[in-house]
Amino acid sequence: MTTKVFTYKSGQKTARSGILTVLETAEKNGIQHTWSGYVDSIDDEATFVWKFDWSVLKNQGANRLVGQLIVHSSDSRWKSHRVDIDWTDTKRTFSATVGNSAQSYAVTFEYNLTAHYAESPPPEKIQFDEEMFAASDKTDVVLIVEGKKLNVSKAFLSFHSDYFSSLFSANFKEGQMKEIEIKEVSYEVFALLLATFYPSPVFPNDDTVEKLLEMASRFQVLSVIVIVEHHLLHISKIEYEKILWLADEYGMPKLLENCINQMDSLEKAKKMKKSSEFEKLSHKTRSLILGRLLEEI
Repeated sequence: MTTKVFTYKSGQKTARSGILTVLETAEKNGIQHTWSGYVDSIDDEATFVWKFDWSVLKNQGANRLVGQLIVHSSDSRWKSHRVDIDWTDTKRTFSATVGNSAQSYAVTFEYNLTAHYAESPPPEKIQFDEEMFAASDKTDVVLIVEGKKLNVSKAFLSFHSDYFSSLFSANFKEGQMKEIEIKEVSYEVFALLLATFYPSPVFPNDDTVEKLLEMASRFQVLSVIVIVEHHLLHISKIEYEKILWLADEYGMPKLLENCINQMDSLEKAKKMKKSSEFEKLSHKTRSLILGRLLEEI
């Protein structure tokens, strides 16, 4: 297991008598928080409430946050108050009540948190049932990849792929051939592409999504791009910057919109700009990122 330490120190804020008021909203290193507070007018105690969301870290592989949060009195009227943290849930709300002698409290807080990451498993081996490519009364053409034969249905492939629809048409010599060689692609990856939308499908994982998108784009299999988009939206733990690039590169609108909506701080934008994926983004997506940041001003 690997760990990574995250620290944060707030600026000075003042809690006053009245209703619960937001004192600060911030995000650092994938940890978002909203800090609110108020002073009870009867007993002059200050109550502070924090709402934390570390979903971004969770998506990056963190499965636990451990550490502490400390509330400090700026004028040393009361001893600093500590809250111990040990979380596995990504969204947490907690409160602390301090002091008993003022109608307003000047305070700061800090946290020191250690994220725990499980060791990355070895890449999953591409697996599929080769029997799905055996000859049957439902197949009428053989695709040859790296010398290996895949028996397929012209009608089925044509339905899913404009590439194969054209290849099997009368306008191409291949349309009359019983065996067609597919060049410049590995048998393993090409077979995985077909297996993704065949009956008893093989679902994508983080180790196969990029190859699947490359193949789905080359062979114009929109259904596979949609399947991969669902994985990246709801299951994947690939880092945000790469997911944003994949959404832009392979035309996945739902995923792109989700990524743009997450770009809600200057810190995230700086991290994106430093990544290797930034230079590969289209001008349109860069403009969308800029527009999203302007909404936060």
